[in-house]
Amino acid sequence: MAVSLLVLLACGIAAVQCDRLSVQGNHFVKGGQKVFLSGANLAWVQYAYDFGNNHYKGRVQGILEGYIRDLSKAGGNSMRVWIHMEGANTPEFDSSGHVIGMDKGGTMLADLKSMLNYAASHNVLIFLCLWNGAVNQGSHAHLDGLIRDTNKLQSYINKALIPMVKGLAGLPGLGGWEVINEPEGVLMPDVTNSDPCFDTTHLKNSGAGWAGKLYKYDDFLRFINWQAAAIKSADAHTLVTMGSWNAKSNVNIKGYYNHYSDACLIKAGGKKQGVLDFFQIHSYDWQGKFDEVSPFTMAASVYHMDKPIVIGEFRESQGAGMTIQEMFNHAYNTGYSGAWTWAITDDWTPKDTWAHQQVGITTVANRHDHGLVKFTL
Repeated sequence: MAVSLLVLLACGIAAVQCDRLSVQGNHFVKGGQKVFLSGANLAWVQYAYDFGNNHYKGRVQGILEGYIRDLSKAGGNSMRVWIHMEGANTPEFDSSGHVIGMDKGGTMLADLKSMLNYAASHNVLIFLCLWNGAVNQGSHAHLDGLIRDTNKLQSYINKALIPMVKGLAGLPGLGGWEVINEPEGVLMPDVTNSDPCFDTTHLKNSGAGWAGKLYKYDDFLRFINWQAAAIKSADAHTLVTMGSWNAKSNVNIKGYYNHYSDACLIKAGGKKQGVLDFFQIHSYDWQGKFDEVSPFTMAASVYHMDKPIVIGEFRESQGAGMTIQEMFNHAYNTGYSGAWTWAITDDWTPKDTWAHQQVGITTVANRHDHGLVKFTL
């Protein structure tokens, strides 16, 4: 009750902005109430080819909207959707690797608006993930340029990112922005540096760098910092995050280090606004067991974080014996601020089918004791 009253008083006459998802301390608030984000990763219908260049209308739109309906019926309130991946389809690049627009066909903004408006009509918040660091495909040269070259990165910010953010600002279906998924996939995991923000010796043999040991943390943290700052400059009320492959790169316990802290991001990129509003950690078992810092082995309070934590990827088939119902209940009951199962279109085993994932989502659908799950947009 105290939280709700304080939030409503702080909102004053700015009722529209007050009703947007926001952060207070280490939890989310919407409309004056503490909320829990429950849902799933889409993450794509056609990898890198869902939006822009006339790809969305037709097959992609129909399939995606069906999944939004499914999620809403199951009692979920949020979905994580991927946009550029490595840059094969969008944004539009010139021959030198500089960005000159959101997409060549001119449909990008309309596509995203269509998805967000449909999601809002079903009370589902969409979190837009821009880039993917978990793979190193042939098209990776576009993303590589943005990570290494600040002029190319600034061209993306000016010509694509800011226009996208401004164009979508205030839409009720927009939950927030994610700069990049699992940059640790192409991280150099054994770099010695006197500054712990950039030192990765504690990640040696951790699994980081599985898609290619290409970048130092200096590069990635600047990449995140600049885009986060640009997003907030274009929409001061939106939320920004990134997706950590494992808590090992995102926490200050058991010998690990939080490389995505405000201090590290600002140190790398120099932009004070370029920080994260909430942390997003992924967790899968290895050889049938969760590691020592998995969120499924502890309460959120053990991490001593000052921001909300969403368990952004997990699934029953790599859940160390936990059922999908147990995983959602654990996230909800032990202080986490959200849970997004992986993934709607990724049904590798009977335990990972979309129908089975919906069973997990339904488990917490009517809960409100640790955060409201059902809310109206």
